[in-house]
Amino acid sequence: MSDPAPPTSGRRRRRDWAVDISLFVLAALFGLLGVTARHNGSAPIDEPSWVLVLDQVVGALGCVALWLRRRWPTQLAVALVLASAFAETVGGAMLVALFTVAIHRTPARTALVFGLSVASAVCFVLVRPDPDATPAFLVLVLGVTAQSAAVGWGLFIRHRRQLMSTLQDRAARAEAEADLRAEQAQRAARDDIAREIHDVLGHRLSLLSLHAGALEYRPGAPAEEIARAATVIRENAHQALQDLREVVGVLRAPFGQEPQPTSADLPQLVAESRQAGLSVTLREDLSQPLPEPLGRTVYRIVQESLTNARRHAPGSAVTVALTGGPGRGLDVEVGNGPTDSPAPGEDQRGSGRGLVGLRERVGLAQGRLDYGRRADGGWRVAVWLPWPA
Repeated sequence: MSDPAPPTSGRRRRRDWAVDISLFVLAALFGLLGVTARHNGSAPIDEPSWVLVLDQVVGALGCVALWLRRRWPTQLAVALVLASAFAETVGGAMLVALFTVAIHRTPARTALVFGLSVASAVCFVLVRPDPDATPAFLVLVLGVTAQSAAVGWGLFIRHRRQLMSTLQDRAARAEAEADLRAEQAQRAARDDIAREIHDVLGHRLSLLSLHAGALEYRPGAPAEEIARAATVIRENAHQALQDLREVVGVLRAPFGQEPQPTSADLPQLVAESRQAGLSVTLREDLSQPLPEPLGRTVYRIVQESLTNARRHAPGSAVTVALTGGPGRGLDVEVGNGPTDSPAPGEDQRGSGRGLVGLRERVGLAQGRLDYGRRADGGWRVAVWLPWPA
């Protein structure tokens, strides 16, 4: 993972000011405590006065330089570590610089700077031994412990920030994936709605078109036939409105409670087609009634096939055959006799959405679809659907 670069421009936030002021005060207090401890010791200080003055000046400059730690963390840390080899008052600023490097730079670079600080601590105990004759080893251990604590705290904050950044990235990706899944679900729902509207209204409107066309081409038909055709048109128009309300009900009803037709409604569907003048024969050879989900799929397949037969093969005899049982699957075949009209797949004026919708519906049910011209010139649609045992 890349390093989180410290800010190099822009206004400081209140939190930045609070942190920088606090660290500046801590570094200054650490240096003052070091000077106080050295001067208040029981043994006299055997050092030139200029050394003490230089120590204090370097310590003050080191504390002031901490305001640049966000811009140049490594360079400042190296400079303060080198200064701590002889200046005691710069120790607090040096610890803050180590802390900053551990946060903003890689662990490898932090380890190099920490190693340099340990060497600087060894140099300090050799160059400026404690006037109270405190063992050099003990002074070195205390110094290295303080440096290790500063580096460890900085590494902890660094890894915590990286963890938070990773969690935020994951949350953002999860949100984006959720939005994508929602969009896909909406698209699938729109496809289902379009398929339902096509299957339901296409069936009714084809009946209306058939009877309206008969009235148009036979303007001199007997009044009884005209009245009968008008009655069929009115009934199918009313039923089309009812079907449209059912489709709207599918959109409004809670999930799993949508009103849907089943295989038990097939005789009524066939009767409506016969009333429209289509000769339909329904044959069922099933070992037991169809399950509700499978029955809905079969109903829509037969409905679309009868609609295509009325549209492309008017006047021909249509046969609907259902055979099968649990474990071996269900075979649905809808065929019509020869006709001079183009087949559903050959009608260049149609949208071709009927067969596309059938293919999608059968694919969703994990079945197989086969259709085409028969040897006698008729048209055949054959579907196999899985029927779990």
